[in-house]
Amino acid sequence: MAEERAAAFTKRSIKTSAKLAGLKMVVSMMDLTTLEGKDTPGKVAYLCRKALQPADPKYNVPTCAAVCVYPNMVKYARKFLGENSPVHVASVATGFPSGQFPLPTKLNEVRRAVADGADEVDMVINRCAFLAGDHAKVFDEIAATKEASGPAHLKVILETGELVTYDNVRLASEIAMQAGADFIKTSTGKVSPAATMPVTLVMLEAIRDYFFATGVRIGMKPAGGIRNAKQALHYLVMVKETLGDDWLTPGLFRFGASTLLNDVLMQIAKTVDGNYQGPDYFSLP
Repeated sequence: MAEERAAAFTKRSIKTSAKLAGLKMVVSMMDLTTLEGKDTPGKVAYLCRKALQPADPKYNVPTCAAVCVYPNMVKYARKFLGENSPVHVASVATGFPSGQFPLPTKLNEVRRAVADGADEVDMVINRCAFLAGDHAKVFDEIAATKEASGPAHLKVILETGELVTYDNVRLASEIAMQAGADFIKTSTGKVSPAATMPVTLVMLEAIRDYFFATGVRIGMKPAGGIRNAKQALHYLVMVKETLGDDWLTPGLFRFGASTLLNDVLMQIAKTVDGNYQGPDYFSLP
C-alpha cells in the first residue's frame, strides 16, 4: 500500500509559476553535501560559496539550507561562512557511515564537531543493535547523542536500505523521535537503496502520527538517490499531502544531495529563460 500510494504522487504535474516556486523551494531545502576521503578545505570553501549563491542573481534563487561535511571539515566551513550565515553547517558523526564505533568515541566526535561550529549533527543509528532486537540500546545511544549535541539540531539517520522492511523503518522512526531527534533521515548515501518514495512516505506518516500524539513537529530528510528536479518536486507533493504546508520549510524538510542542485538550477533557467543551459553552465558541486 505504501508503494502504491507513493507511486500516485509521481503522477502529479506542476507547471509554470508553481513549478518555479517549487524548484526554488527545493534549493532552499538542500543540504549541499561532500563526504569523500579526498575532501579538502578548498573543496569545502567552494561548496560553501555555491550554497550561499547557487546561481546568477538574476534568477533570484535562495541560499541552500546547509553544507554537510565530515567532522574534521566543520571548522573550515564555519570559518568560510562566518557566525551568522543563512547557510548552516551540518556534520555527520557517530562513526558515519557504519556506526560501528564504541559509544564514547561517537559522543566525543559529536562534541568536537559542535565545538568546531556545527549547527546540525547527522548521526547514524546502531543498526547492529536494532536488527538484533536491542531497541533500548538504540534509544539510549540517540538520547546520549542528543545530549552531547547541545544546542545543535540532531538529525538521526536510519539507513533504511539496511533495515529490510517497512515495519522496521516505522519502528526505527518512532524510536528516533521518542529519543529526541529533531529530524529523521533516510540514508547515509553510502548504501543502496538510499532514499525511496515508499520509505520516505512511511517515515512521513510516522512523523504525522507523532505530531498528533505529542504536538511536536519533527523534520524529515530524504538523502541519496534523488538526482533530478522532477523527483524532488514529487517529494514536495508527498510532504504537502501527508504533513501539510507547515512542513514545506527548510526548518522541517531537507534534501540530502550532492548532484541534485545543478539539475534544479537547469530547470529554473529553462523556466525563466525559455531554453536550457548546458550542464557546464553551472559549477560542479
